[in-house]
Amino acid sequence: MEAALLNTLGLETNSANLKIPTYIAVEGPIGVGKTTLAKRLAETFSCETILEDAEDNPFLERFYKNRRANALPTQLSFLFQRIQKLQAIKQGELFHQGRVSDFLIEKDPLFARITLDDDEYRLYQTLYDKVIEELPQPDLVVCLQAPTNTLFDRVQLRGNSIERGIDLTYLQTLNDAYTQFFYHYEDTPLLIVNTSEINLAQGNSDYYNLVKYILRGQPGRHYYNPHPIQ
Repeated sequence: MEAALLNTLGLETNSANLKIPTYIAVEGPIGVGKTTLAKRLAETFSCETILEDAEDNPFLERFYKNRRANALPTQLSFLFQRIQKLQAIKQGELFHQGRVSDFLIEKDPLFARITLDDDEYRLYQTLYDKVIEELPQPDLVVCLQAPTNTLFDRVQLRGNSIERGIDLTYLQTLNDAYTQFFYHYEDTPLLIVNTSEINLAQGNSDYYNLVKYILRGQPGRHYYNPHPIQ
């Protein structure tokens, strides 16, 4: 992390309270801005990014057109993609100083529970249980939250053709599932960030305040509920 940025944040490079996470996972529902934040954090902390490749999932566009018919292959494709990326982290962990990802593998069953029927979910869970063992865990999870209407507006604004089939009802179900999942999540330190009134994608003030909060390195569960900075 560059000294100039630390000065901008009002922090000292030799501060005993300065704790830069070595592996951050940014999470949240569709449209909340997790990939954008992951990229910014990786640049700030001079880390490698580990990002989902949604466009590489050959079933995703078909899923949004007909979720019931395409749920299982879509979910398995994402699962195997995420596992491959995390296995690559494990194999190369001696050679890299830090990483920021835009997914948490333990969240994967959340989508499966919403989209799969009971028989499909049992098949999925059997595969998941076999491949989830001994994967690296983040030392901080940043969960971004926003109201469902805000998520829907953001999805519409970015104009991704694959996401045209996303409707408000599906987003509401997904948003509720994320809230429940992270309400019970205790595996790693967790920072829950309300993004409804701030812009972490553009400008620096809101983003820098979040970085300062992250650098406190607090264990356990914490909530960051800022007001927008004009």
